[in-house]
Amino acid sequence: MLTPPNSLKSRKELDAELGGAARAWLDEALADAAHDAARTTAASGTPHPESSPYASPPWELRFAAAGRHCGQENADSVRSLLLVEARASLPSVTRLYEQGTAAERRAVLLTLHLLGLGDTALPLVEDALRANDTRLVAAAVGPYAAEHLDAHAWRHAVLKCLFTEVPVTAVARLDSRARGDVELARMLDDFAAERTAAGRPVPEDLRTVLGHALTAATGEGGHPADPTAAPAAPAPTEES
Repeated sequence: MLTPPNSLKSRKELDAELGGAARAWLDEALADAAHDAARTTAASGTPHPESSPYASPPWELRFAAAGRHCGQENADSVRSLLLVEARASLPSVTRLYEQGTAAERRAVLLTLHLLGLGDTALPLVEDALRANDTRLVAAAVGPYAAEHLDAHAWRHAVLKCLFTEVPVTAVARLDSRARGDVELARMLDDFAAERTAAGRPVPEDLRTVLGHALTAATGEGGHPADPTAAPAAPAPTEES
């Protein structure tokens, strides 16, 4: 299941879908998360460092059990709400990611942009982009990556999506980040040439990304080259 961040359900939407027992469980889980956030925050609003990177507050245990109590179709949304309510720190999200299942890792990735962690959680995104699990790749290229990945890493993230057949609609801010990116256009051309030489189809999504990359680079009246077209014959020389 490829879950885009904008499809996460709100608390109100979850309450409308969950049965009584599940709603009661969610109430308790969110209360645990809020209690932990209050306990670890000083009057100044600055989180205290955790005493141990291995300490797990009760809400983290509920994070793992979200699918069992609220249904797998709601697990991403419930876990995201817990992370936000707990004002999860970098040690917490790192622990949940490293110790979690693929589904739990996905929920962490989908929520990173809501946690105010700056670029400190980039190692989690980079780890997900090294995986071949398309659910993790799709979650990793969301708003957090769009905000914090540098140009080189972001280009390779886009190529990873094309290579693993993750729809580029999962890539947050694709149009603005790809626009006029000549280096990305070159990488896309190389990727298309490799696929064509191997007798493999060029993903249709590549045309979409290439169109964005050449939008500002072609100049007025310019037209993006077709990456699947056969190369033109070389011009004859005087010797030929």
